[in-house]
Amino acid sequence: MTATLTSTSKIESLLGDEAESLLTYKAKIPSEMLQLPGADLIERVYAKSDRSPQVLRSLQQLYSTGRLANTGYLSILPVDQGIEHSAAASFAPNPMYFDPENIVKLAIEGGCNAVATTLGVLGMVSRQYAHRIPFIVKLNHNELLTYPNQYDQIMFGSVEQAWNLGAVAVGATIYFGSEESARQIQEVSKAFARAHELGMATILWCYLRNNVFKQDRDYHLAADLTGQANHLGVTIQADIIKQKLPECNNGYNAIAKATGNKYGRTDDLVYSELSSDHPIDLTRYQVLNCYCGRSGLINSGGSSGKNDFAQAVRTAVINKRAGGCGLISGRKTFQKPFAEGVKLFQAIQDVYLSEEIAIA
Repeated sequence: MTATLTSTSKIESLLGDEAESLLTYKAKIPSEMLQLPGADLIERVYAKSDRSPQVLRSLQQLYSTGRLANTGYLSILPVDQGIEHSAAASFAPNPMYFDPENIVKLAIEGGCNAVATTLGVLGMVSRQYAHRIPFIVKLNHNELLTYPNQYDQIMFGSVEQAWNLGAVAVGATIYFGSEESARQIQEVSKAFARAHELGMATILWCYLRNNVFKQDRDYHLAADLTGQANHLGVTIQADIIKQKLPECNNGYNAIAKATGNKYGRTDDLVYSELSSDHPIDLTRYQVLNCYCGRSGLINSGGSSGKNDFAQAVRTAVINKRAGGCGLISGRKTFQKPFAEGVKLFQAIQDVYLSEEIAIA
């Protein structure tokens, strides 16, 4: 398959001065070490695990829907920002998305594999749409109405509720590094185990959260720290890991230097042999920590801005060439006019459909 709406030359144009570097770079960790996306992903990787036939069926449904069907790649619309960021901050730019039906319509028209959103949104339209596109219920959220604002992921719904409305997967967030992370790990691990018992797949938003990570750079986006968060995520059997695209590295040492206290444990080989400053190497280290790609890595598209098409395509190229399995893009799509949001999804998908954009 080849790119359609966004030709390879258009992709190169959107990448600008980074085009040659991003499209021709050879990663330090060889791709042969990884389990890469492909049409046979479920049989080649997941079917060897302890996942039940029902979970395998749910994963196959995720990977067999939308424009990227049967490629091994995912394009997902996530809309949990109405709680995470407030409904006003999320939907005021485009009030039509206060209506749950329009969220699902955007995912369908955008050719997405699935829509990931709240229990309330999916429950409101489940009888109309659960058979048309895979549902992913996001179980926990960070509520920002309490004063002073608290930053804690708490459960808003149950696995059983997700199953009853027809979801094929559940999602959750853990703030690794936060004071609440121990409780969140236990809650989400229990929820994921129950989801697997009921035949649903599991997706974990592996985010870092601690003010100490903000030093001379934002080490919430460090490859070594986000990589370890990913490794903790697959330890509780997340089938798919959602992580922010890394922008730097050496978070362990930077935090130790800034605080004057030893922080965690790492190895110099991570920085000399397993990664570099190149974004593809940084992201491949994230994939390495997802059991060498046995649990798929999807990166996030980030907040909406002036250069959303270029940024989204850049992220997709990095994720694909690093060995990731797709992109999850919310505000860049639903904070735009409907038709423009659809086009942005298709631009992202064209990266994964292009045979000319190969694994690094």
